[in-house]
Amino acid sequence: MKKLHYVPASLLVMFSFIPGCQTLGENKQNDKEDTSWLVEITIPQLQHGYQEGKFTITDVVSAYLDRINEIDRNGPGLNSIIIVNPDALRIAEELDREIKAGKPRSPMHGIPVVLKDNIDTHDKMPNTAGSVALRSSFPGADSWVARKLREAGAVIIAKANLSEWANFRADVSSSGWSGIGGQTKNPYVLDRNPCGSSSGSGVAVSANLCAVAIGTETDGSIVCPSNNNGIVGIKPTVGLISRSGIIPISFTQDTPGPMARTVEDAAICLGVLTGIDPEDSKTDGSAGRYLTDYTKYLKKDGLKGKRIGIIKNSGGFSGRVDNLMKEVVKELTAQGAEVVEVEAPPRRNYGDASYQVLLFEFKDGLNKYLAGLGDKAPVKSLKELIEFNKNDSVELRYFDQKIFEQAEAKADLNSKEYKDALEKMHKATRDEGIDRLMNTGKLDALMAPTGSAAWKTDLILGDHFVGGSSSLAAISGYPSITVPMGFIEALPVGISFFGRAWSEPVLIEIAYGYEQATRHRKSPGYLVTD
Repeated sequence: MKKLHYVPASLLVMFSFIPGCQTLGENKQNDKEDTSWLVEITIPQLQHGYQEGKFTITDVVSAYLDRINEIDRNGPGLNSIIIVNPDALRIAEELDREIKAGKPRSPMHGIPVVLKDNIDTHDKMPNTAGSVALRSSFPGADSWVARKLREAGAVIIAKANLSEWANFRADVSSSGWSGIGGQTKNPYVLDRNPCGSSSGSGVAVSANLCAVAIGTETDGSIVCPSNNNGIVGIKPTVGLISRSGIIPISFTQDTPGPMARTVEDAAICLGVLTGIDPEDSKTDGSAGRYLTDYTKYLKKDGLKGKRIGIIKNSGGFSGRVDNLMKEVVKELTAQGAEVVEVEAPPRRNYGDASYQVLLFEFKDGLNKYLAGLGDKAPVKSLKELIEFNKNDSVELRYFDQKIFEQAEAKADLNSKEYKDALEKMHKATRDEGIDRLMNTGKLDALMAPTGSAAWKTDLILGDHFVGGSSSLAAISGYPSITVPMGFIEALPVGISFFGRAWSEPVLIEIAYGYEQATRHRKSPGYLVTD
């Protein structure tokens, strides 16, 4: 890596961390323009501050909006936010009145949240998927995710930039780039990539522009930006959280999930998002399995007695990542876990089958979503979207739309090709994949490096992705959690824990135990390369 240096000292004043709730309150009172008191603040610390009167929800929302202006739009210019909610402060004031009346709604009451801009909100913010075609698309109703957050008292303060169409448009692309939002930057080293497609969500959390964010994943889009931006990401079992009101790629693989700076914050947020939604049949499978409170699994000794399988054929893409994994094994063993080597089925057994399923389901799902927008839809089908892009000066400037064209050529979901591919990918990743490994090894979880350190952003040649472990959990539809495991130079990397369907509780125990024993999370330095 070339020589790195910090951004000017005048900007770094607002990046310093002032820990402790008492200091937070005092700092807020003494310097109304200084937002550094929010750096690394947790949901429990915010709730404590509200209850003790150290600051109000309005204070916190205002300060986060200031940070978005200072850091995201100016300062280092991270470009992680597409639009802020013009009603955020009004909502905060209403929630403050509920606090004063002694009626907080949930642990998420008054917590500022950023949503990936493929999640419908029925307000003054459009839902664009980063596409110029949807610049003026204002959904007629909240998504399940937005509704559950509002009911819990959270404040949706902004929509996050993303890899356009959740990175399912071009055969070559740059993660974090969209026609609407441009290129998102990695807050650790600004010319490095944030990974996608929930890039803006990951950067906003890492840079302390919100308390927590919601991303979506089809294959890697929660865990990879969490890896590159040094945060925690939970990719739940498909069906634990409804996808209704989310611009789709895959009915089989898509899921939203929380992205946060701590396992505790992610677990708190997860609990308010679960439930059975008549608009999403996948949630029927969560009956009797979903919880509304996952915090009881936040155990410091959560690793004790756990048997974890390390997937030996998941590394090899980076010697320095492999070295960090050796340290992980030592740390897990020291906390009472047993680590054994296992070998997962190679991606060639299921990768192409999954891709074919995505093509079929994307065409079907996107056509239904666009039709559901009604008369206000700027484009009403994938076919119309392809033609729109051909005539737009921005959309095809850097990258093509070959994936769109491949999806448009597919038949409907009654196709034998589709059904055969679906069966093949599930057999390889479930029966002969995670389930087999867990059963034969008598395992509580599996683990693998989440990915490499962030590569340099390249709008000409696209992403230089060298390795990762998201696919087995993503394609099976099973849960995974990524947690920071250290740094390579100034760049963070993560460790992923994953396992059986609906095993979020045990994964939270493991992830929390590891996080508390290691504390690898560090705030970004906003470094620039000479």
